[in-house]
Amino acid sequence: MRVVVNLTRCQGYAQCAFLAPEVFRMSGAEALMYDPQPDEAQRERVLRAAAACPVQAILVDHVDDTEAAVESATTGPPVSSGTGAWSRAAGWPRTAGRPSPDGHDAAIERLRRHGRIVIVGASLAGLAAAATLRQEGFTGSLTMIGDEPHRPYDRPPLSKQVLGGWVPPEHTTLPRVDELNARWLLGVPATGLDLAGKKVHLGDGGVVGYDRLLIATGTRARPWFNADEAALDGVFVLRTRDDAAALRNRLAETPRRVLVIGGGFTGSEVASTCRDRGLAVTLVERGPTPLVGALGAVIGAVAADLQRAHGVDLRCGVTVTRLEGDTAGRLRRAHLSDGSTVDAEVAVVALGAVRNTEWLYDCGLAVGEWGVGCDAGCRAFDAAGLVTDDVFVAGDVARFPHPLYDYQFLALEHWGNAVAQAHIAAHNMISVPAERWPHLAVPVFWSAQFGTNIKSVGVPTLADQVVVAQGSVGQRRFVAAYGYRGRLTAAVGFNQGKWLESYQSMIEAGAPFPPDLHGVDEPAIGQPVAAQIPGDRIRNRHATVSVTGHDPSERRAELLHHH
Repeated sequence: MRVVVNLTRCQGYAQCAFLAPEVFRMSGAEALMYDPQPDEAQRERVLRAAAACPVQAILVDHVDDTEAAVESATTGPPVSSGTGAWSRAAGWPRTAGRPSPDGHDAAIERLRRHGRIVIVGASLAGLAAAATLRQEGFTGSLTMIGDEPHRPYDRPPLSKQVLGGWVPPEHTTLPRVDELNARWLLGVPATGLDLAGKKVHLGDGGVVGYDRLLIATGTRARPWFNADEAALDGVFVLRTRDDAAALRNRLAETPRRVLVIGGGFTGSEVASTCRDRGLAVTLVERGPTPLVGALGAVIGAVAADLQRAHGVDLRCGVTVTRLEGDTAGRLRRAHLSDGSTVDAEVAVVALGAVRNTEWLYDCGLAVGEWGVGCDAGCRAFDAAGLVTDDVFVAGDVARFPHPLYDYQFLALEHWGNAVAQAHIAAHNMISVPAERWPHLAVPVFWSAQFGTNIKSVGVPTLADQVVVAQGSVGQRRFVAAYGYRGRLTAAVGFNQGKWLESYQSMIEAGAPFPPDLHGVDEPAIGQPVAAQIPGDRIRNRHATVSVTGHDPSERRAELLHHH
């Protein structure tokens, strides 16, 4: 049995923890932890818990929420209301199943029956896309390419349940991998793309042809800048299942101190798990607060207080300049930019993510450090800004325009976005143009750390002001609303997950900032203040939502990449 909880939807009501306590656990008031692969003897309890979940966030033996995704997508494209808000038009898709007058249907039907679809990236997004293709009737050849030796697995549990010692790494394998009738090419990275010849080149010299291609190569951990120091025994990153297994084993040896380099979400979650294990932790963050790149310094200060209250030795405004090892090559000490040192046997480098795009640099697509440019239908742009019709993009590696944010390009690193965008991409790959769907989902992300559930909707990094809209900062139960030029752009809740859906509706409607709240619990009294969103140097490493911008007047026929 495989269990996945859509934690972007979960609101922490905890019925599941009462009905199946061996599978579901609450960490603090709202943060849910669970075993993704419980014993089959727990099936009846898990199914009862899934049925009782008020928001239907528990998925058993599947990773997709197709009904919800289709409902969201088929309600239509954005239509301007003339006030900066947007709504969705009825009657989408326009054809309602009628034959296409231009002959597209015959070609699409051949593709659906006999075509070759290749997905590069055996990831959550890749798996969700593959499942959608099969659900929507694709019976042709399906090839999954992944650079890791494992079939798709879930990454969020790695920094929590796995690192904490509750769930073994192999339990994170996602469901349905054996039901896709796919050809799996694992442990072999893609090294190049021939757009004209419709071929993917592999690291072992192989070549795979396609009729439709989905790029879902995601991200990798940003490495420590000094390769010799990164090779010291005791220096880790955390991105893959193997990373988590190695770090988990080292933490089980009870090191005297763990050094976490970087105060983004991954670094903060690692620090939280280490404190739960009773380990001494020092966290070094170059910005003024942890989480500053994603949430700004005002709310980041709340996260800083949370860490210090749980015993973290938090050092902000400094950097690690050098890692020192002993004569046997084992980590012993870190040197900081303020002249101080930290003695530690384990260091976790948590400096953000790097998008896996290098293999595409010379292929002719619009590719860069922010990912692969695509339209709202997930079709990739070429270097001249024209959409392709046979190459699609989904997940962390996609960079796409969003109507809520003036069609500026967003780059997202979210579980929910990977699933939702994969559904849209897969549907559009095997549909006629008039029946394709736009990807319009509002960004939603979450994090569980130090017994607190932190959840966000919208784009906090696109804000000039922030206000605590309800709740109590002192009790760490509040919602902070973010605004940009008088419009609500995001909301972040600390142990207030049930309210975020309402804020999401306001964001979609183009509500003014500060929001006018009626009938909410504990409305806060306060004035908006500067959000203190940092510059690119910090934000680019730690923000899970990034506005990458665009310039409609820019013309570019060739992309040059400096290595």
